Amino acid sequence: MPAVAAESAEGGLAELHPAYFALVMATGIVSIACHLLGLPVIPKALFALNLLFYPLLWLLTAVRVVKHRARVLADLSHHGRAVGFFTMVAATCVLGSQCLVIGKAAGPALALWYFGIGLYVVLVYSVFTILMVKEQKPALAEGINGGWLVSVVAAQSVAVLGAQLAPTFEQPDQLLFFCLAMWLGGGMLYLWIIALIFYRYTFFTLAPSDLAPPYWINMGAAAISTLAGTMLIAASELSPLVQQLLPFLRGMTLMWWATATWWIPMLLVLGIWRHGYRRFPLRYDPLYWGGVFPLGMYTSATVRLSGALAAPFLYDICRYFVFIALLAWLVVFVGMVTRIVRSTFAIAR
Repeated sequence: MPAVAAESAEGGLAELHPAYFALVMATGIVSIACHLLGLPVIPKALFALNLLFYPLLWLLTAVRVVKHRARVLADLSHHGRAVGFFTMVAATCVLGSQCLVIGKAAGPALALWYFGIGLYVVLVYSVFTILMVKEQKPALAEGINGGWLVSVVAAQSVAVLGAQLAPTFEQPDQLLFFCLAMWLGGGMLYLWIIALIFYRYTFFTLAPSDLAPPYWINMGAAAISTLAGTMLIAASELSPLVQQLLPFLRGMTLMWWATATWWIPMLLVLGIWRHGYRRFPLRYDPLYWGGVFPLGMYTSATVRLSGALAAPFLYDICRYFVFIALLAWLVVFVGMVTRIVRSTFAIAR
């Protein structure tokens, strides 16, 4: 029995999805959204959970690298799973934002920002290089999915946290220029990838299984681009360069919000088609955290946008949307706990 239990646990660790760091992303941004809307208790409770989730996921990842190195290397060259590694960057920076916004701890936030930048540089030039030079590649219909946009989320999360940290720097000009470059570069990456995704959706046969949970990142990547724009606008007084670009920043930020908003009804319709019309089973999948994150991000981005554009009527959207994000987080969290409990009992038997 102990041997069977150990084998089952090892099997689960071997299959650990690189995108599991979306758990930290989702928990962090829902926490921040609740904080921005003045909800009591919940922001700090979710922050406390993230302080547990983040190191635990890194521990599991480190053990997986040591014990299942071949599986990790296979993930890095897999068109579907490789992009999941970018959740490490976004999780790191979202946790940094939690430290700054909720924990009021600029030191840990700065450390996480530097770590996030390092992770981003390593991953963006390793993952994409591997996928570009590999000899055997899948067809577009099998290789592209919404998860690819996590690379955009990673870039924008660096920009968001950097802009939030700008007031703590004595000379923030260079920092804000870097954040501006990350925001613009992430935006270009979104346009490249979303064009391929939209082409795949409209010109290839779409099966229910093709609409995996990360397709909500189509919206989430635009939402975090909105948030990054609002953070740059808020920090504009610290940089003459950014001040010169304020009209452009406001226009582009509104464009990103409109893009995120456009995706919401479309994704709901596709979800109804997938689970209602085509009867695709709705069961827990760690990738569903990639579906919770966009809901929390849209809420946070809209709150910030209402201030950046002096449009208080946008704030009313958030009063209701935050509860959708909270409900989604709770449902997926219960699903995760249920899966863990069942797996534990199965191993014990």
